[in-house]
Amino acid sequence: MNQAVTAVTGAGLAAGYGGRPVWSGADFSIQAGSFTAVLGPNGSGKSTLVRLLLGLLPPLAGRLEVLGGPPHRGNPEIGYVAQGAGFDPDFSIRGRDFVGLGVDGHRWGLPLRGNGAAVDEALRSVGAEAYADRALGRLSGGEQQRLLLAHALVGEPRLLLLDEPLSHLDVRNQATVVELVAEVARRTNLTVLLIAHDVNPLLRYVDQVLYVAQGAVHKGRPEEIITSRSLSRIYQAPVEVLRDSRGRLFVVGLEEEASHPHA
Repeated sequence: MNQAVTAVTGAGLAAGYGGRPVWSGADFSIQAGSFTAVLGPNGSGKSTLVRLLLGLLPPLAGRLEVLGGPPHRGNPEIGYVAQGAGFDPDFSIRGRDFVGLGVDGHRWGLPLRGNGAAVDEALRSVGAEAYADRALGRLSGGEQQRLLLAHALVGEPRLLLLDEPLSHLDVRNQATVVELVAEVARRTNLTVLLIAHDVNPLLRYVDQVLYVAQGAVHKGRPEEIITSRSLSRIYQAPVEVLRDSRGRLFVVGLEEEASHPHA
């Protein structure tokens, strides 16, 4: 991780819709090359943070800097996999052609000529060469996630935003995708923000957590944030974090909709 360069900075940052804040007073910085998990209950504003970073939503207050400047739409230095991304069984475009749409120029809807080398490298980086010529709709969820990741990486971004890429995968595929993202990030000094409900697949790999809850954003290492004391303070209610013999964390003491469920 490159400690000398900051990829994202938020100072006194507030976000919301129609002038009403979802969260406010956020102060955080994310170092280039780091892997950050964005956690918190449904509706707390995790995806709102992604919209800010993509330039799709202006801050209500404060300052946000992304890769050395203000966020703006269509930034080619940001790769993005949207929440719920996946393909209908009848979707017949080949994986290779879909990845090619991520090369610069894809806004016009057609891949540019001469992008084959970039596509091949993106496919290799996620281990998807074996099924790149098959129809996307016929692939498994894990295979589709690899191609979505290749699509986000083919333009060689500096920042990768992943909005709940693990939500529809089984435990084995969750672990595979997280390990893959971490390996690519280490190799390319890529800064990663990954939104998730369950911190357990991420614990071995993430450098820090942004925990979004109760109208605020809290930053720290996993062992600082995912604790009984810290979560009780965040929620202003008794919360207990338990660890089983395999090292998995479980949060108890909150209503289901106010906690992040664990597999």
